[in-house]
Amino acid sequence: MKEFLEFKIDLDGFIDELKTRLENNNKQINNLLKEDNKTYKNFVKPMQMMDEKLEQFFTPLSHINSVNNSDETQKVYAESLPLITEYSTQISQNIQMYKAYKDILENEKETLNFEQIRVLELNIQGFELSGAHLDKKTKKRLAEINIKKSELSNNFSQNLLDATNAYEKIITNEKDIKGIPESDLEAAKFEEDEDIKYKFTLQMPSYISYMTYGPNRKIREELYKAYVTRAPQNAKIIDELLILKNEMAILLGFENYAQYSLATKMANTQDEVLGFLNKLVTDSKAQAKEELKELQTMSDKPLESFDSAYYSEILKKEKYDLDEELYRPYFEQKNVVNGMFNFLNKLFTIEFKKVKEKLWDEKAFSYDLHVEGKLRARLYLDLEARESKRGGAWMHNFQTHCKKEDGSEQLASAFIVCNFPPSSAENPSLLRHDDVVTLFHEMGHAIHHMLSSVDENEVSGVNGVEWDAVEFPSQFLENFAYEPSVLKLFASHYKTGEIISDDMIEKLVKSKNFLSASGMLRQLEFSIFDFKLHSKIYQGDEVQALLNSIRKETALIKTPLYNKFQNGFAHIFAGGYAAGYYSYKWAEVLSADAFFCIVDEGIFNSKTAKKYLDIILKGGGSKSMSILFKELMGREADTNNLLRLNGIK
Repeated sequence: MKEFLEFKIDLDGFIDELKTRLENNNKQINNLLKEDNKTYKNFVKPMQMMDEKLEQFFTPLSHINSVNNSDETQKVYAESLPLITEYSTQISQNIQMYKAYKDILENEKETLNFEQIRVLELNIQGFELSGAHLDKKTKKRLAEINIKKSELSNNFSQNLLDATNAYEKIITNEKDIKGIPESDLEAAKFEEDEDIKYKFTLQMPSYISYMTYGPNRKIREELYKAYVTRAPQNAKIIDELLILKNEMAILLGFENYAQYSLATKMANTQDEVLGFLNKLVTDSKAQAKEELKELQTMSDKPLESFDSAYYSEILKKEKYDLDEELYRPYFEQKNVVNGMFNFLNKLFTIEFKKVKEKLWDEKAFSYDLHVEGKLRARLYLDLEARESKRGGAWMHNFQTHCKKEDGSEQLASAFIVCNFPPSSAENPSLLRHDDVVTLFHEMGHAIHHMLSSVDENEVSGVNGVEWDAVEFPSQFLENFAYEPSVLKLFASHYKTGEIISDDMIEKLVKSKNFLSASGMLRQLEFSIFDFKLHSKIYQGDEVQALLNSIRKETALIKTPLYNKFQNGFAHIFAGGYAAGYYSYKWAEVLSADAFFCIVDEGIFNSKTAKKYLDIILKGGGSKSMSILFKELMGREADTNNLLRLNGIK
C-alpha cells in the first residue's frame, strides 16, 4: 500500500463524487449513532477517520483552486462549498453526537490517554460553539449563516485575485525604470511593435519591485493606489460578514464575535488582548517616530505612503551599505531550499529526499521526510508566482499523522505555497532575503505538522493547536534565516559558488531591525482593527472610520483617504484570522523566547532544540500550547524577548 495519496482531481466528476461521499458518511454516522454501547474505539475513532478521509478528498480541489485558479476550478469550488458547509454544520449541531461525546468522556476518562481526552474535550467545545445544545430554529439559522459565510469568504478571495490580475502598468520610458534591479526588469520586459516595454502588475514580486526601486513617484502612487483600492465590491461583503458573525456569536451566547473567537484561543479576555496590543504600541511608538525622522531626511518632500518603501531602500543602503540586489545571486531558490533542508538536518537530525512525482505544475516538487532513516512524511513545494495563483504564502496539510482504526500508522503530508520571482530558461529564481524568511516561516508550519507523533488525527500536527499559538513554530524557524551559521549553509553565489562573506552577513544582521518599530506599529494597526471590528457591529463608512481612528495612534505617515486596506484584508475576511490577527504577535512572544534560548546554547549543540522537537513539534495539538511551552522552557513566556527580537529598547 502507498504511504502517500496521489495528487489527482477529476473536476468533471467532483461534485457527484462529493455528494456520494457525503451521503455514505451520513449513513455511517446514523449506524454509529445506533450503537448501544458507544466507546472511544467504536464511535470516536471512526468519526475522526471519516473526517480525515473527506478532508483528503476535498483538499486537492481547494489547493488547485488556489494555485491553478481557472473558471472551472472556481465553478466547482463554489458549488462544493455549500455542500461541505451544510454537511459539517449538521454534524456540529447533532445533539445525539454531542451527548455521545460527553458520555464517553465521563465513562472512559480514567482509561483514555491525554490525546484521546483532548479530542473529546475539543469536540465537546466544538459542539457547544456550533449550537448543538440549542433549539431547532436557532440551529437552522446557524446553519444558514455558516453556508452564507463560506460563500461570501470565497467571493472575497476571488474578487481580490481577479482585481490583482486585471491591472497592469506599461512603462516605455527608460528613465522610469532606472535603478530597478536587472532580474526584475527581465521579468517585466516584453517587446511590442518592435519596441521594448516593461509591464508591472499587482502580483507581489512585480509590485514590490517598483515600490522599492521605481524612481517615478507618480507611477509609484499609481501602483499603490491600484493596490489599496482593489476589489471595492468587497466592502459590501465585509458588511454582510460582520452582521452574520455578530448574529452567530449572539445566538451562541456571546456578547460579540471577538468574545466567541477567544473561546478557542490561549488569550482569555478581550481586555487581555487589547491590553497586550496597546502596550506594544506604547513600547514601539517613540522609536518609530525616531525612525520616521531619519527616513524623512532622504526626501525633500513630506513622505507619503507610496514613498516609504522607496526611501527606506535608499536609507538602508546609506546606513548599512546594504544593496538588497547584491544579495539575490546568493539566494538562488534551489540552493536556499537545499540549504534549509541541510539546516533542519543539523538542528533536528531530519532528512529530505526528492521524489519523482507528477504534480499540478511543472515547477512543483515533492520530498520525502526521513527521521533517523525512517520515512515520516511528504512535503510538496510550489514556490513561484504565476497569474493563476492566489497571492501570499501558506502551508496547508494534506494527510495527518495518526493511528487508523485498524491500528496501522498513517503518515503526514503538507504543501508549502509561495509567490517568489519566477524562473525561466534564461534566469533562475533569485530570492530577496525577505523571501528566504518567508520560506523558513512556512517550513516552520510544515514541520510542525509533519513531525507530529500524535496518534489521534484531530489533535495531531497543526490540528487542535490554539489559533493564537499556531504561528509559534513558523515564527520560531524564520528567526534562524538571519543567523550567520545558518546562512553559510546555503547562501552561495549561483554563478561562482562563492559563499556569502562575513561582511555581507554582518550588514544583513544589522539591518534586520531596520525600521522595526514602524513595522511593529503597522502589524499592531491590523491587529487592533481586526479585534475591535469584531467587538461590535460596524457597517459601511463606520468600518473606515474605525480604521482611521486606530491609524491616529499607529500610522505616523498619514494614509491617503482612498486607501481601502480592509477590502484586501483576506486574512480576516477570506481566511481564519477573524478576531485573531493579534495571534501573530501573541505567538511571537513564544517564538522569540524559545529562539533566544537555542541561540544562547549555540544552535546546533542546543539541548533546547532537541526538547523543542520532542515537545512542541512531536506534540502537535495534543495539549494546550501553554502547557507544552511550560514543558519546553520550565516557565511562562518572557514578553521582553519580543522587544529584544525586534530591537526595540
